[in-house]
Amino acid sequence: MQNSQTISEPTRTSAIRTKTGNPGPVPAPFWPWLAGPAWLLAALLTWKLPDGDDFPDTDRFALLLLAVGLCLLILTATRRLKGRAPWALALGLGLGLWEVVQAKFLLLPRPFFGTPQDLLDVFLTDWRRLGDSLFHSLLLLAIGYASGSVLGIITGVALGRSHHVRYWVRPLMRLIGPLPPVALLPLTFVIFPSTRLTGEVLMALAAGFPAAVLTWSGVSAVDPAYYDVARTMGASNRFLVLRIALPAATPQIFVGLFMGLGSSFAMLVVAEMLGVKSGLGFYMQWAQGWAAYPNMYAALLVMSVMCTTLMTLLFKLRDHFLKWQKNGLKW
Repeated sequence: MQNSQTISEPTRTSAIRTKTGNPGPVPAPFWPWLAGPAWLLAALLTWKLPDGDDFPDTDRFALLLLAVGLCLLILTATRRLKGRAPWALALGLGLGLWEVVQAKFLLLPRPFFGTPQDLLDVFLTDWRRLGDSLFHSLLLLAIGYASGSVLGIITGVALGRSHHVRYWVRPLMRLIGPLPPVALLPLTFVIFPSTRLTGEVLMALAAGFPAAVLTWSGVSAVDPAYYDVARTMGASNRFLVLRIALPAATPQIFVGLFMGLGSSFAMLVVAEMLGVKSGLGFYMQWAQGWAAYPNMYAALLVMSVMCTTLMTLLFKLRDHFLKWQKNGLKW
């Protein structure tokens, strides 16, 4: 009798948990299977409905939708789609709706609103120019952002460690730092000999100010007892900075790097549109001037992928150095 009571207790407990709404066996939802058919339906509509105008890449776009739909069905059957299924479904329905509304019935004014075929045609025919623009944008961003971040971190450490540096540098930061870098564009065009150097300087300023302020905040927040203990053991100033100040301020430093990267993206587009004769911003301005709006949308898509990829890589770097805070901040 005692054994039967012992055995029945877990069963009764699990039944109570199920009734009270605690996690139990959850059946697999059926709607992930809709993602693949949504893309197949978009491919069928693209192929069968007559185009409202002459779009040479309709068949290619239909084949692309068909291939993606079949891949999604395979991923769903092997249970690899999982949490991405809602987005795959929404994207397939969105592309199908876009195709019907614009390519088949031309309900939106052209050329301001293109078709999926127009966007595909840009990537198929103008990929060399897009790739060259992407390369120049990455090069300009790398120089400006990297130099600004390094100088910002060095300035922040100096502000946090030296009273004399704070006395002289803090008023300058309060005067220049809050200014949008775009406001300095006319002045920098006069001071610096080339528009490319102007863009790099402005991006360095955009990245350096948040890095300096957040590094300064992190270094100032270090407990002075850590420095005292290290000094009693004969630590040098270099040791205090590299082994105590910087590691303790690393979380704040990465926050400053994230903020600086976002500001650098904005400054990159402005610099390329107003002065630098290369890059994705310049490509967008050229496309808008010639009313080639599909090219402009393609450049926007490439720029979005570039920005989110760089931000993701920065988050990966943060997770590597701050493993104890790996789940604290997501991107």
